[in-house]
Amino acid sequence: MANNVFDLAELRKLIDEQAALPPRPPQETRADHEALTFPPVQLAPDAELAAQVPTVPLVADAIRLTGWTGSRAVTPDGLLADADAAAAAAELGIDPARLRLVWIVAVNTGLLRIMRGQASRGPLSLRLTVEATLEFWDGVVMDVLDRADEGLTGSAVVDEHLAEMLATIYSVRSGVAVANLARGILQSHEVACEPGAVPMRRLAASLPAELLEALSLLGYCGLVEQTGSGRTALTPLGVWAIRRDLLREGHDAPTTAEVEVFADLSAADLVEALVKGAASQSAVAGWLERRPPEQAARELVRIAADGTAGQRGAVGAILEELGPEAEAPLREALDLPLTRRYAASWLHIRDLDAPPLSGEDHTWLAVDSLAALMHLSGQAAGRLDTPEPGEDLVRLIDEMPAVDHPDTIAVLDMLATAHDDPAVVKAARKAAMKARSLAHTKLG
Repeated sequence: MANNVFDLAELRKLIDEQAALPPRPPQETRADHEALTFPPVQLAPDAELAAQVPTVPLVADAIRLTGWTGSRAVTPDGLLADADAAAAAAELGIDPARLRLVWIVAVNTGLLRIMRGQASRGPLSLRLTVEATLEFWDGVVMDVLDRADEGLTGSAVVDEHLAEMLATIYSVRSGVAVANLARGILQSHEVACEPGAVPMRRLAASLPAELLEALSLLGYCGLVEQTGSGRTALTPLGVWAIRRDLLREGHDAPTTAEVEVFADLSAADLVEALVKGAASQSAVAGWLERRPPEQAARELVRIAADGTAGQRGAVGAILEELGPEAEAPLREALDLPLTRRYAASWLHIRDLDAPPLSGEDHTWLAVDSLAALMHLSGQAAGRLDTPEPGEDLVRLIDEMPAVDHPDTIAVLDMLATAHDDPAVVKAARKAAMKARSLAHTKLG
C-alpha cells in the first residue's frame, strides 16, 4: 500500500481517541479482530443436514451416555465421579479422553439435567423439528469450540489457532493438506509468540502428530473429514456450523444463493446496494466474475466521477479487487476532478506510472473519506482506505477549508458536533466558518 494511504481504522482511531463518533454497527465495534470476507459456500438442504446430526459420533455418544446415566449422583463440579466415568467409558466404548467432552455436550444441550447434585434426563426431546435439530447442532459445536480455551485437542498450539485453522479449511472447499495446515500454524505461532529458534524446531517436530490427533477429534465431533486426495475438508455439517460461528463473530460469510442475486446487477445498482448495506463485499467477487475487468472499471469510474462521497467509497472498495488489467479506465479517471486522486493512488499501489499527490490532495481525500462515512453502511465503510491525515486531527481540520471539496463544511460540522475534545471542536467550528466564508466569496 502506498505511503499516502492507510486503513480507515487508523483514522477512526485518531478521531475516537478524542471523542466518540455516532455509534457504528456491532461488527465494527469489535476490538479483538478485523471483520473478514469469506468465499460463498453452497449449503446442503436443512432437512438433509438435520438427518445427519444424530449420526455424528459425538452426538451419538452423548445420547447413549444420557441413557446410561439415568439418575445418578455427580460431583460438586457437576461431573461423573471417577468410578462412574470409568464404567461409562468401558461399557459404552467411549474413549476415556473424550468422555468429559461428551458429558459437557450432553449437559449443555439439555440431554442431561443436573439438580441438587443429581444428574437425570434433561428437558430436550429427541423428536425435534429440522430447525430445532440444527439449533441443537449449533449448540454442540459452540460447546466444542469453547473448550479450546481449556484444552480441547491435547495440543496447546493447535487449540490456540483452532478458529484460524477451521476458517482456513472453510475457505478452501476442496480441502487443505495437513502439511499446509501445520505450516500455517507454525507461521502464525512464530509471529504471535516469537518463541525462538530452538522452541520452534521442537514444535515443528511435534506438531504434525499433534495436528493429526486434533483432526481426529474434530472428525469425531462431525466437523471435518478426509477427502479422496487425502486433504482435510469440512463436512456439510461443519460448513453449516463454522459459517454460523463466523457470522456470530461479525465476519462476512455468505451462501452462494445470497451472492448470486447481485451478480447480474448494473454497476449503479451494485454500488447503491453497497452504500445502503443491502450487499456486502462478498457480492463484489461474483459481480466482477460476470464482466471483463476493463468494462467493470469503466462503469464504476463513471459512477464515481459524478457521484457522492459514499458512492466513491463503495466504488473504491470494488476497484480494490481489480489488478493492472483495469489500468486503462483508471488512467482515464486521472482527467476527472472527483476521481483523479483516487485513480493516482490506485495506479501507484499497483506500481504503475502515476502522477504524485500533493499535500492538498491528501487533505481532499481525507475529507472525501470522512464524508463517505456519513453515507456508507458499516460494511462498506470498513473497506475504505483514507489518506494519511498528518500529525494530528487538528492540523488536518485547519487544512480542510483550503481544499475544494463539496462536502468540506458538512465534514467539519460533523467533527464539531461529534467531539468532546475542546481543541477539536474549536478547530472544526473555526474551520467551518472559514470554509463558509470562502464559499460565499466564490459565489460573490
